[in-house]
Amino acid sequence: MRKWFFFLLCVGVNVMAQRELADPYPGDQSRWDGVKTVSVAWGSTDVRYSRSVPAEGATKTLSLSAWRGERVNAQAVVVAPKEVVKVGVAVSDLRSGRNAISAANVKTFKVTYVMADNISRSDSALVADRLVECHEFGVDARTTRPVWFEIKVPQDAKAGKYTGKVTVTCDGRRTVLPLTVDVADRVLPEPKDWKFHLDLWQNPYAVARYFDVPLWSKEHFDRMRPVMKTLADAGQKVITCSIIERPWNGQTQDPFESMIGKMKTIGGEWKYNYEVFDRWVEFMMSMGIDEQIDCYTLVPWHYRFDYYDMASNSVKYVACHPGEKEYEDFILPFLKDFASHLKQKGWFSCTCIAMDERPTDQLRAAYDIVKRADPGYRLEGAFNYFPEVIDEIYDISVGISYMQSDYNIVKRRRAEGKPVTFYTCCSPERPNTFTFSPPAESSYIGWHAAAIGYDGYLRWAYNSWVKDPCVDSRFRTWASGDCFLVYPDGSSIRMQRLVEGIQAYEKVRTLRESGDDKVRAAVEETLKPFLPWDPGKDADVGKMVREAGRMLQR
Repeated sequence: MRKWFFFLLCVGVNVMAQRELADPYPGDQSRWDGVKTVSVAWGSTDVRYSRSVPAEGATKTLSLSAWRGERVNAQAVVVAPKEVVKVGVAVSDLRSGRNAISAANVKTFKVTYVMADNISRSDSALVADRLVECHEFGVDARTTRPVWFEIKVPQDAKAGKYTGKVTVTCDGRRTVLPLTVDVADRVLPEPKDWKFHLDLWQNPYAVARYFDVPLWSKEHFDRMRPVMKTLADAGQKVITCSIIERPWNGQTQDPFESMIGKMKTIGGEWKYNYEVFDRWVEFMMSMGIDEQIDCYTLVPWHYRFDYYDMASNSVKYVACHPGEKEYEDFILPFLKDFASHLKQKGWFSCTCIAMDERPTDQLRAAYDIVKRADPGYRLEGAFNYFPEVIDEIYDISVGISYMQSDYNIVKRRRAEGKPVTFYTCCSPERPNTFTFSPPAESSYIGWHAAAIGYDGYLRWAYNSWVKDPCVDSRFRTWASGDCFLVYPDGSSIRMQRLVEGIQAYEKVRTLRESGDDKVRAAVEETLKPFLPWDPGKDADVGKMVREAGRMLQR
């Protein structure tokens, strides 16, 4: 009986994992009339294939190029005019003479479909985005099912042309797809050594809610581990910490709570509890994300600060703005104690007091309090450039549309050793990383950063999941996918292509530092199409990225 219960439980979980909504726009179903047999072929990573109509433009061969240490992507498509009960995918070793890249370096993902809306949230469509790592799955009749591959070339691989095969078996019928990877004699560092300043904001509260585990329990950290491992493998540099309750006034499905407890004693003294903050930071550092700690925020959207009052045995709130006496009385002693704690932990030099998209006068008043608490505090800000405060900020991020022609501020700040990144959020429509965005636009991010000279990229939400993200990526406030880049059980097409663009940034940096003037000149020429923040509505971003990538392979 227990065995049957376990079996049914597993089946139930599997059914839930594969649940997809109906396609509101299934397209011309008569296109299936001429498709008689199941087919498998290589597709393009630039395409989000429709589930409801036969995929077109697929080929039987695929040739990729990579540096040693690089991860490259591929996408195949299974076109099924009839139901396929079992699709099995197997990848061989890739060989170049006596040298080999083990099949263990190839990850296989089933591409699944989520509901998405458009930038105005006026219409919805079913799109391919979620990646679930597996080697076996079924395909419904009259549907197309993409399969995604990530090939990691070891750093110690020998240069050469490696060939192998992907074997796809559909209910016993085998299709062999040849695969070639041309490995150049250049090395890409490991993600922890990338210089690209990646700052994707994490939301640990979303993980606890989605998996229904107690906040900050062992189960919670266990569930967060694979999610944050994906982030570390993308070269993430920053740990996101909320040091007050709801710094953004609950703009996500799962609001951020304060990781630092604040208590006022009966005698009127302030006491602070850093246990959760310390556990979170130590956990993220154990994942390899240890360059910067960003603490949000001293200028919240709601201008309200909570604390526990021992005298009344209740939670109380202070409503105040920077520049007011109540604000100073609450914030100044906290910042002084926080600085002391950070120094004891050895984290003070890598911590930033972070604020985003706040009025200039509020920022100025808050900065004054921070520097009075400890002149050594670093500041971080995400907002469009304010001349009045920019010189005081160590790490600044500006909207992608801000720098349109004058890049001197970027050059000056980099010369001073101060990071300057750019961000996208609920706008612009393109380039962006929404679930409906063309996949190549995620790669465009890295190329644009390299072209202008940014240190990297910031996005406000890495995993602020909506209610049921694996099925429906839409949210009540923002365009679909704005709240997250990965899913509770895996990566996404967007995340894979974003990493692809970050790797291009690192390759550009390597070639710029090569000392070869001809190579450097060729690199700068290649980057010119990526200087505009907007590639244009008619631009073929996929073609731009592919052509630029071929230059870096030389």
